[in-house]
Amino acid sequence: MSDPVVRIENVSKVYGGDRLRVEVLSDIDLEIEEGGFVALMGPSGSGKTTLLNLIAAVDRPTSGRVVVAGQDTTQLSESELAAWRHRNIGYIFQLYNLIPVLTAYENVELPLTLSRLSSADRRAKVETALEVVGLTDRSDHFPRELSGGQEQRVAIARAIVTDPTVLLADEPTGDLDAASAGSVLRLLERLNDEFEKTIVMVTHDPRAADHAHRFLHLDKGKLWSDPAESPPVAGSGGEG
Repeated sequence: MSDPVVRIENVSKVYGGDRLRVEVLSDIDLEIEEGGFVALMGPSGSGKTTLLNLIAAVDRPTSGRVVVAGQDTTQLSESELAAWRHRNIGYIFQLYNLIPVLTAYENVELPLTLSRLSSADRRAKVETALEVVGLTDRSDHFPRELSGGQEQRVAIARAIVTDPTVLLADEPTGDLDAASAGSVLRLLERLNDEFEKTIVMVTHDPRAADHAHRFLHLDKGKLWSDPAESPPVAGSGGEG
């Protein structure tokens, strides 16, 4: 059996000092196999987004190890992390985070501008990504000219254009109506099934979680693989 693409070992995350110490994650252990599709659920403030950010190496654990794509990210410098993230991480946000003055094409191309690819190679990658999300005919449109569902699909194209090892999705349907949410979730399923992308998705919506293959639950800084074993949830939604 191959090594897991994500391995988190005894990870804790604490914010603040002695007087205002908040332990967001406590002794987390997690392995995600290559090609997995994991839904991460839990009440607001349970640490879901923090865990995603640790996997993406945009934050560092207070203790423990985070190994993604064979690299212990806790051992990399900030400059090394930037290059590592570019190769390995695609991030999908709830509110799309598109740049309003750039077209859909230009938004998708943005991660490639840091690479040494030729303009022809960049164009080929952008056109492929837009084709995968079904927006070839919207490439010259600005975000304000797109629906919410189309904006999120542009954001997904931007996340996959570098062919990352892991896709991280933080409430990707949280700002969408039911029809647009369904379209985005089917696209994520396709990326997992057809393109074998490893996906970790934070969601508060059980209907969205049903599209994943595995369910994890965070509550009070603890990770549970079976929601039935976890403490009662005292609310849902919002930032994790």
